[in-house]
Amino acid sequence: MILLRHGQSEFNLHFSATRRDPGIEDPRLTPLGHSQAEAAAEAIAGTREVRRIIASPYSRALQTAAPLARRLGLPVLVNPIVRERYAFTCDVGSPATALRAAFPHVALDHLDEVWWPAQEEPAEQVLARAARFRGEMAVLEDWQHTVVVSHWGFILSMTGRSIGNGEWLDCDPTGPALETVVWKHH
Repeated sequence: MILLRHGQSEFNLHFSATRRDPGIEDPRLTPLGHSQAEAAAEAIAGTREVRRIIASPYSRALQTAAPLARRLGLPVLVNPIVRERYAFTCDVGSPATALRAAFPHVALDHLDEVWWPAQEEPAEQVLARAARFRGEMAVLEDWQHTVVVSHWGFILSMTGRSIGNGEWLDCDPTGPALETVVWKHH
């Protein structure tokens, strides 16, 4: 499957410049982030057979998934298990009712109103979430045809690799899960 990190968000823009949490909850994509999402959609749709798009419920992930979904005529399947590690203000999500209003074309009825954790999530919990998701994907016969729009910490927990905004990498969920990850926020 392909793990695609969301495009640059307002949080990423400010955090990369200052290395301080700018206090933006559920940030949306910057103009560069939208361009990164479009470029990823064009590249992935042009080279891969995609049958399923899974995205985190954060706005930046839903915005990143939209161009690919539009190009391929596929729905975006929202799965909170692929969300970011809850560690910064940007990891406070939008309530499900607000997401339904902002993304009316995305099925969100299964989402709890508050779907993100109430407190910082230990790295071990993110690794456990990644292992659980890996197991769920491994049993699907067509996992190779899945794009997962996710976040730096979750992708790191799945692969041990840190990737930039709008970048993606292949991940075989049938391989071994990671047991440890070095957390240095990108």
